[in-house]
Amino acid sequence: MNLSDPTTLVLSAILCFFVALFFYGRKRSGKYNLPPGPRPLPIIGNLHILDLKKPYQTLHQLSKKYGPVYTIKLGEEEVVVLCGYEAVKDALVNHADEFSGRPIVPLFQEVTKGYGVIFAHGDNWKVMRRFTLSTLRDFGMGKEGIENKIIEESDFLVQKFKSYKGEPFDNLMIINAAVANIIVSILLSHRFAYEDPTLVKLLKIVHENTELAGTPAAVLYNAFPSVMRWCSRVKHTVRRNVDEMHVFVRKTFTNQRKELDANDQRNLIDSFLVKQQEEKPELYFSNENLTALVTDLFGAGMETTSTTLRWGLLLMMKYPKVQRKVQSEIEKVIGLAEPQVIHRKQMPYTDAVIHEIQRFGNIVPTNLPHATTQDVNFRGYLLPKGTHVMPLLTSVLYDKNHFVKADEFYPEHFLDSSGNFVRKEAFMPFSAGKRSCAGESLAKMELFIFFTRLLQNFTFQAPAGATLDLTPAVGFTCAPMQHKICALPRA
Repeated sequence: MNLSDPTTLVLSAILCFFVALFFYGRKRSGKYNLPPGPRPLPIIGNLHILDLKKPYQTLHQLSKKYGPVYTIKLGEEEVVVLCGYEAVKDALVNHADEFSGRPIVPLFQEVTKGYGVIFAHGDNWKVMRRFTLSTLRDFGMGKEGIENKIIEESDFLVQKFKSYKGEPFDNLMIINAAVANIIVSILLSHRFAYEDPTLVKLLKIVHENTELAGTPAAVLYNAFPSVMRWCSRVKHTVRRNVDEMHVFVRKTFTNQRKELDANDQRNLIDSFLVKQQEEKPELYFSNENLTALVTDLFGAGMETTSTTLRWGLLLMMKYPKVQRKVQSEIEKVIGLAEPQVIHRKQMPYTDAVIHEIQRFGNIVPTNLPHATTQDVNFRGYLLPKGTHVMPLLTSVLYDKNHFVKADEFYPEHFLDSSGNFVRKEAFMPFSAGKRSCAGESLAKMELFIFFTRLLQNFTFQAPAGATLDLTPAVGFTCAPMQHKICALPRA
């Protein structure tokens, strides 16, 4: 066959098309019954209808046509999408065990190999999550010890902001560093100066990987891993970054092992190393799991909380009346004293503003992917074990059945007519169920103390002539676009 002949090439292309149509166009056979959704094309599935920069927006829109539970095909993968509070809660809470799995996502599998806690599976995930939750509690998550560390770190952050003397600056790396120091204190019993080259390097790694994981190139890699494995810049950059992070983590725990005292465990790494000594034969508490777990917790413990705080300051600049009301409540309840978690119940407006920042900021819009751990009957459909499920958090946080002005920044979503704080069942920024954020209580503590401390000390304004854009940047998390702020010291 002469492959250079144009007629042969056309016939070959037509043949490939019909072969693909046969294999990709067939419906799932047998007893399973996936929910309907948009008709996929051969090979690409439904990728042609997605906004690849912000797929969560397209997925949310599709629910208006196909309902709260539908199937979409992303290249080789069929994904069941859950939209709206009721559907997401039904899966993650009412069917918590059945939806507690994690699918194989090629880009993440490439770098984690199933170790750690975020992208782990089966018994390995259960053991690592149980260890993580108990150890975070042991080292102060939600307790006075870690609260004092956050208060201390907020002082460093205030001093750093003051050093700019009201002039414009980019707060990205500064806030990342402050929040990172809290999880670092739990992991390593250490605090970095904001300019420390090691910390700066680690922060850049996490920030770049978080951005890359939400790019169109990453979506395409996950859709066609076998095709793009050797030519994806995203895969190679993420892999290189993770390797650098792993070098730091392994060096750290190797040094700590030399000084380990089982009767005086200083941090999470010490606790893991003690478990490693006790576990014979070694099943779960391996060096690979420790490396991945510390990497997971460093990234997760920093990225979402710091992004929320950056949204908070941007929104205070955008809505100065809200900022003044928060500052008035701070003056009334706290005065010049250090903000503490006990103040939160006395500050319903500030609490409502922080909740609305989390809701409006929509930090992890697609949620982390879930998978069914067994065949499950769900809302009239029979989903097979291993079904890739996307509980779309953006559809929960922007659910108009629960938030009357869902598309606006409106702190009154969390206040009653008397100004009392009101909890909303559809407030789900940390997800829900067995895979919900392990550091939720720590994040809540950090958000309240850092936010009130900053507004106690500064009024935030946009630089002269700057336009405040609330359009989120492209990335796995919804972060603000790059911008500068002015932190004007309050008298």
